[in-house]
Amino acid sequence: MNDTLAGPDLTKGITVSTIADGSMILGHALGEPVLLVRRGDEFFAIGAVCTHYGAPLADGSLVGDTVRCPWHHACFSLRTGEALRAPALDSVSCWHVEQREGIVRVGTKIEAAAPPSLRTRSEIPESVVIVGGGAAGNAAAEMLRRLGYSGRITMLSADSSAPCDRPSLSKGYLSGTAAAESMPLRPASFYVERRIELKLDARVATIDTAGRHVQLVDGTRHAFDALLLATGAEPVRLDVPGANLPHVHYLRTFADGRALVAKALTSRRAVVIGASFIGLEVAASLRARNIAVDVVAPDVVPMSKILGEEAGTFIRRLHERHGVTFHLGTTATAIDDGHVTLQNGEQLPADLVVVGIGVRPAVALAEQAGLAIDRGVAVDEFLETSIPGIFAAGDIARWPDRRTGERIRVEHWVVAERQGQAAARNILGARERFDAVPFFWTDQYDFSLAYVGHAERWDEARLDGKLDAATQDCAISYRQGTKTLAVAVVHRDLEGLNAEVEFENAN
Repeated sequence: MNDTLAGPDLTKGITVSTIADGSMILGHALGEPVLLVRRGDEFFAIGAVCTHYGAPLADGSLVGDTVRCPWHHACFSLRTGEALRAPALDSVSCWHVEQREGIVRVGTKIEAAAPPSLRTRSEIPESVVIVGGGAAGNAAAEMLRRLGYSGRITMLSADSSAPCDRPSLSKGYLSGTAAAESMPLRPASFYVERRIELKLDARVATIDTAGRHVQLVDGTRHAFDALLLATGAEPVRLDVPGANLPHVHYLRTFADGRALVAKALTSRRAVVIGASFIGLEVAASLRARNIAVDVVAPDVVPMSKILGEEAGTFIRRLHERHGVTFHLGTTATAIDDGHVTLQNGEQLPADLVVVGIGVRPAVALAEQAGLAIDRGVAVDEFLETSIPGIFAAGDIARWPDRRTGERIRVEHWVVAERQGQAAARNILGARERFDAVPFFWTDQYDFSLAYVGHAERWDEARLDGKLDAATQDCAISYRQGTKTLAVAVVHRDLEGLNAEVEFENAN
């Protein structure tokens, strides 16, 4: 028996009367952690560990016949164990449950069901081409196969590496707590076994919407019946003298991450240009490697436009406690081999420079194809573009948001994955409205914040709890008038999950 298993041995049984309706009991069965859940007169037993980053599902929330992960809001079916929503891509196990004479027992594990067999329908495409190998593209390809699609899937990625865990690039991978081997979302064999034709270093030159094919820069053509554009976003490049020197780095791809880690191993002083989430996560990760860090940004308070002044001030002080020096209200004007020069002429020593000043949606292909553009690729509620049969998902997609009544575009990993999954369903004719609540998280040192909803503008950032060096326990509501648009939580996982459900149920 595994000594780390917690709770009762559920194979020996639990008295039914001791399990309240809507409750979860963490236990174990046959050497594995198991979550026993009661919904009315029904009982379910599923794996107790989220397949994304290993969060304890017992600390999560029950919503209908699903359980949601407390950390990053993955969602699993109690009936099948299926991972219904990203960021978890793999299901959890399920066990048989029997109820007899007032005792409920967990039995043997239920074998995973085979993918459904799609009936031959006119709307099922014979071939699907996915342009982009990031979060949205990978999630779409996987979902197509999970739904039983048997046609040809071709994923064309401009990257040199297979789809990777991009959020970890600026967090665990750069700090050294996540190994390179953990970065790919899937091994190469995964795509081979599922007949997903993944082509790397495959840059698409043109899309022929009439002829229904894409052409690569090498002249190769790939025909499609349905097309998903998931080209993501590209880092905004710094336009100052010296910005192209070898020690100046950006962080978007796995190749970028490997190059940055290699340079960090030999660096002593770094300048991070930009105080966005990516910039501040990079700063924290470099400090974990004992590299001196200066952060340069035009903002007076870091992250105040997204999180408000109180949270932004806390984040600045958090970094300062870890030795980071801020140069705010200014920008870099030049870079040389050993320094970054600021507007006032001050020179900051640097043998490593990381630029994180934002990204732009990669819409050149969409523009060439004649798709409607609206500060991104305009899509309808089903993520279909202005040309039928062509869908867009991820950082490029601007979609009609029910909660705000506006078209929005969100550059977050979980949103991209969920859009890829929704696009896959709609490619197969589901006509499913994309209505997931935006979610993202950041980890900096021992500080972790999760953000639910979307608030480009707000009147008030209302803090409940405390956010200071001694206490990190709060929720921040971003309100416009009487309406709450978004909620950020620190060490209040359940409150974040509850906010997600409230947003989903709001009129």
